[in-house]
Amino acid sequence: MASSSGTSSGSSLIQNSGSEEDLQALMDQRKRKRMISNRESARRSRMRKQKHLDDLMAQVSQLSKENHQIITGINITTQRYLSVEADNSILRVQISELSNRLESLNEIIGSLNSNNGVFGDSSTFNEPAADSFLNPWNMAYLNQPIMASAEMFHY
Repeated sequence: MASSSGTSSGSSLIQNSGSEEDLQALMDQRKRKRMISNRESARRSRMRKQKHLDDLMAQVSQLSKENHQIITGINITTQRYLSVEADNSILRVQISELSNRLESLNEIIGSLNSNNGVFGDSSTFNEPAADSFLNPWNMAYLNQPIMASAEMFHY
């Protein structure tokens, strides 16, 4: 009986060690699968990260291009604005000079009208025509083309 009990306990040890080896092999296999899965997951993660970085770089490039175009447009618009502003300044000076000339001419006409009869019937100068240069409140003459400054003041 002792030998049969010894034999049975020996065979269960062999079965246990075989089972432990199988269990260890199974755990090693799972560990390798997990390691391979983790490596694949890390590789996919790096690929997603690289794609995201590439997309961001393309977006930066596109936005830089648009920014450059906007800055160019602003510079062109600023130059046009400055040119128009300079032209307006010249026109304001010309309006002032023309208004002064008109005022002087109106004073001359008034002086001539007060001398009675220099031009015959003085009543013709009492009321200038509505679109005449003689009416300082009529701005219709401003719609006329502006001459170059050298031509305009030639006497």
